[in-house]
Amino acid sequence: MAATETAERRRIAASYSDSRPAYGDETKNALKTTEFFAMVAVNAAILIAAWVSDSLNDVRAWTLVAGVAVGYIISRGLAKSGSKYVGGEDPLNRNDR
Repeated sequence: MAATETAERRRIAASYSDSRPAYGDETKNALKTTEFFAMVAVNAAILIAAWVSDSLNDVRAWTLVAGVAVGYIISRGLAKSGSKYVGGEDPLNRNDR
C-alpha cells in the first residue's frame, strides 16, 4: 500500500513539472528589482552623509559608493549566471507565449 502511494505521488509530481510552461527568464531586468533601488538609496545616503558630516570625507564616501556599486554588480552577475537569456532579443517584447 505504501509503495503504490509513493509511486502515485512521484507520477503526479512528475506530470505537474513536465506540463508547466516555462515562460520568461529566471531573473528580472535590473531596473525592475528592489536591489537596484536599494543601491541607489544607499549611495544617496552615503553622499548626503558626506555632504552634511565633517567626519566623513569625500575620499571615504566615494570609496563606499564604489564598494556598494561593486557589490551590486557582483550580485547581479550571480543572479544572471543561471539565466538562459543571452542578450540577442528584447525580453519585454517576445511573442512566444
